Amino acid sequence: MKKEMLINVLQPEESRIAIVEDGILEELYVERNSLENLVGNIYKGKVVNIEPSIQAAFVDFGVGRNGFLHVSDIEHQYYKHLTENGDGNGKPGRGKNSKGRRINERSVANKPPIQEILKRGSEVLVQVIKEGLGNKGPTLSTYISIPGRYLVIMPGLQRVGISRKITDEDVRRQLRTILTKLAPPPGLGFIVRTAGIDRTADDLKRDLNYLLRLWGTIVGRIKKLPAPVEIYSESDMMIRTIRDIYNSEIDTLYIDEPTAYQRARDFMKVVLPKHVNRIKHYTGNDPIFYNSDLDDEICSIQNRHVPMKGGGSIVIDQTEALVAIDVNSGNYRADDNAEKTAFKVNMKAAEEISRQIRLRDLGGVIVIDFIDMREEKHRRSVERRLRELVKRDRARTKVLRISPFGLIEMTRQRIRPSLRRSMYEDCPSCRGTGQVKTAESMAIEVMRTLMTTVNKKNIARLVLNVHETVANYLNNKRRKDITNLEDTAKTSIIINARTDVEPEHLTARCYDDIGNEVNF
Repeated sequence: MKKEMLINVLQPEESRIAIVEDGILEELYVERNSLENLVGNIYKGKVVNIEPSIQAAFVDFGVGRNGFLHVSDIEHQYYKHLTENGDGNGKPGRGKNSKGRRINERSVANKPPIQEILKRGSEVLVQVIKEGLGNKGPTLSTYISIPGRYLVIMPGLQRVGISRKITDEDVRRQLRTILTKLAPPPGLGFIVRTAGIDRTADDLKRDLNYLLRLWGTIVGRIKKLPAPVEIYSESDMMIRTIRDIYNSEIDTLYIDEPTAYQRARDFMKVVLPKHVNRIKHYTGNDPIFYNSDLDDEICSIQNRHVPMKGGGSIVIDQTEALVAIDVNSGNYRADDNAEKTAFKVNMKAAEEISRQIRLRDLGGVIVIDFIDMREEKHRRSVERRLRELVKRDRARTKVLRISPFGLIEMTRQRIRPSLRRSMYEDCPSCRGTGQVKTAESMAIEVMRTLMTTVNKKNIARLVLNVHETVANYLNNKRRKDITNLEDTAKTSIIINARTDVEPEHLTARCYDDIGNEVNF
């Protein structure tokens, strides 16, 4: 399988990175330089408000809007003085059970109330773990983590660990042994990333030293700078993607901008010197994505209707609370057997759905309505197939069992707004609903406005501005009613047809006998 990473940074306003497998777009990352990306950044913030009812604090961290910090995201160091063993007497506290064994530190049940942990004005070191969405501010955590190429430093962890995505017990044991022999400083935690598999002790040692130097710099800024202030900023998207996503399976990285190409080579020389030659400078006349036939596919990503090869389709609808995905068989038929047709379409749909979720960066609750299948083995096969496909997703996912109605509910980690919310804005005419009032509905509204206005005192002339289609409807189908109003109220009614306004546009102005405007 030929696997390539295409990096398009030629336009200063936007950076795009695509992962292409045998000519098929599998992953897409888009970042607008005009939209500040805060995820991963570390700040020294100040608590401005505490809400005991939701066990959360709002933190000013210097970006103009407050962040949301839930009690479950508060690290043990902030409340260890409140636990029973905080005085050093060795008694089990909230962080340990009755046998002295460590229990889940993030569990709310094991922590004091947030109003006891934090006060207004308290300074906290926080990291942005989720971008703000709509009116909601960014989500914060005091569990700090800074990724390197092979390791992640987590100062609050105070132990070494292995990524949960590494499932082979022998590999986990081997990596833990190597990391323990490197003797990380006490009080700092480290986790081996999946990229650390098959790396030598020297590779891990190099990454460990880099993270220790970086953490030393951060500690110095924490002590020196007053809150609220930025302490650490994540790398740009190109460097982040190479660091987090690049692996030996990717044959070539093409970059279309010479300065970015050189930066990528310099970074690769530090983290993976043997792979530097895989980075190529794209010098073609056509744009890099156009040359790979990706532009048309990217333009169609936000289409509601997604056809599948060989027949069938899926329909994707995003709402405020969840994403609904419907599977349709269309004209696809398998040997005139309804059950077999449903099963084959659903299996194909599972593959396309997992791909579309990654490409669109959909997050939160996702409900998938598969075509009904009677046989239990078919339902379980579709469910297993979807679980296998979402394993390659870098965001955390959880898939529930398929229901008797053919529904699968799943959740996907939402780190930042979806691609659609980043690239599009609500239509000013329909305000995001996708619908506007018909000309007949607007005409009824206009007639009600006329009837409540023409009989008011001192009004001799009434001027209405409406969309052209509404004006045509009124002049063709309601002209007699308008004429009767004019005769009854002795008022002149003028309807102006406009083509430069929204379909629901309606303004009215009233004038007296001498042409002065009358307020109503």
